[in-house]
Amino acid sequence: MLRNARLVLPDRTAEHASLLVQNDRIARLLESTSDPLPTSDSTIDLDGLTLFPGFIDVHIHGAMGVDTMDAEATDLEHVSQFLATRGVTGWLPTLVPAAPANYARSTRAITQAMKDEEHSEQPRGARILGVHYEGPFVNSAQCGALHSQFFRSFSSASQLDDLPLIEQPAAKHMITVAPEIEGGVELVRELDHRGWIVSIGHTRADFEVLDNALAAGARHMTHFMNAMPPLHHRSPGPVAWGLLRDAVTCDVIADGIHLDVHMLQLLLKLKGVDRLMLISDAIAAAGKGDGEYEIWEETITVTDGRTRNRSGSIAGSVITMLEAVGVMSSLGVAEVDLAKIAATNPARLLGIDQDSGSIEEGKRADLVALDSDGRVVLTMIGGMIIFDDRKKDD
Repeated sequence: MLRNARLVLPDRTAEHASLLVQNDRIARLLESTSDPLPTSDSTIDLDGLTLFPGFIDVHIHGAMGVDTMDAEATDLEHVSQFLATRGVTGWLPTLVPAAPANYARSTRAITQAMKDEEHSEQPRGARILGVHYEGPFVNSAQCGALHSQFFRSFSSASQLDDLPLIEQPAAKHMITVAPEIEGGVELVRELDHRGWIVSIGHTRADFEVLDNALAAGARHMTHFMNAMPPLHHRSPGPVAWGLLRDAVTCDVIADGIHLDVHMLQLLLKLKGVDRLMLISDAIAAAGKGDGEYEIWEETITVTDGRTRNRSGSIAGSVITMLEAVGVMSSLGVAEVDLAKIAATNPARLLGIDQDSGSIEEGKRADLVALDSDGRVVLTMIGGMIIFDDRKKDD
């Protein structure tokens, strides 16, 4: 039993409320202090902490010195443990364009990490939910920090054999593509047919191509406004298209570096909280502080929280979802809406929103308790406490 909490529910907050957790599920919500508390094996008094659904990061390359391209299963577990301390309860290890042998090694490690999670009596950290391929079918004119020598066009469905699947029944497969590449729209159609989550990014596509990609199954956009041409009044491009198409959702890196905070405010106003979500796009340097790091076969420098590769481009971020939530909170985003953009909307994108992403009876007990300063005090995954930073009596 979790009692005396501020619950962030899908449509409101509830003060001095309680949650009954049974096994890995939210069994009952009690919003009134007059309701008798049901019998429970143990009770945790959250003392007014604010309880959110656990954050879900669908785009993260690593943290704490671990790069998903090079990681073994145990390394990924370390990332999961770190993310749990930052309120993340589910994540998609994200891969950059690379040779097929590198993809095969990375996906074997992800598969093994998911198997280890499945057979563990208690979760050790945030759940790995699948994999996100950022590329290789993207536009070299918008490569950002990605290595364009590994970019590809599309001509045959057999090319997808070079993108290994995660060999777990519940694994989600997400991919970022630029539909204007040769064969791009047909690629989207083939991926959608196979059940992939297709996102548009690293792109310069025009409205016609983007509309064709939408019709073929691409309904999301990766780190919106980044790795895309800027909005221009005579050449609107993918930014205007994403703003105009209500059927399309967008994710953003809310670190105050990738997007100015005023642009975040503009996106909130124009796109709305139901069609926006947060990602970290964090690299292996996240959690390590400023310095120089060897990542993706080059030196990436982190100075005052800003990443730069050898060409001077931003190379991912060093934030977590927690910091992104903090930035959006500082812009006046209400707690109910913070839960949407950090948990509910990512769950919906992955197709797991019937099971996760909000505090409702019957859903997984993936929860994070924050104090008034936005600090993680407790993280619960599958009904089990994974991180607990409550002050203990001396």
